Amino acid sequence: MYGIHKKTMSAKIFILVAQIIYIIIDYLFVFPKLTNFVSINMQILIAIIFIRLNCMMFIWLPRGISWKEALGNSSAFALYYLIFQILAIWGSTRLIWSGWILFILGSLVNSISELLRKPFKDNPDNKGKLYTGGLFKYAVHINYFGDVLWVLGFALVTGNLWSLLIPLMLLCTFIFSYIPTADKYLEGHYGQAFIDYKQKTKSLIPFIW
Repeated sequence: MYGIHKKTMSAKIFILVAQIIYIIIDYLFVFPKLTNFVSINMQILIAIIFIRLNCMMFIWLPRGISWKEALGNSSAFALYYLIFQILAIWGSTRLIWSGWILFILGSLVNSISELLRKPFKDNPDNKGKLYTGGLFKYAVHINYFGDVLWVLGFALVTGNLWSLLIPLMLLCTFIFSYIPTADKYLEGHYGQAFIDYKQKTKSLIPFIW
């Protein structure tokens, strides 16, 4: 997740292939069981996720990915691409529009936060400097907050309350695993600059925590 600078194309290809397999399974076995309206919504959501996340991985933010992260991401994609679709079979459309709003908002927060940081990271003059601008001035891990929002939105679109366990699991993973690991790395890499930034900035949720 952090500190990987070498090219890791094989791990990225693995993630891409896993996504394609999940989508094929959806079209063969899951989408036919959904109503046309729900199926169309699910297909659009998956298309947005597929295009956005793979553009981030291969084009916009081509950072290194470890095999551990590749396996973790592929497992998470199984939840988004398969489990959400299956749960939608027994869902309703009551919360679909609220879900779309959160999905779009979260996708924008996640992508924009990363893309605003990219020019800073690409500038050789900023080597070794901590980025605290853009959306990251509102939360140290604002990109993770975007992930929680879009996954929560996806869960609501399924209309099945059991789907809410997935964004809850993601939130717990961020709070108890990803964020502590990231903070430890960032503090070791940036030292006092990160300590000062962390003390005056919310960790995950802007204005709250």
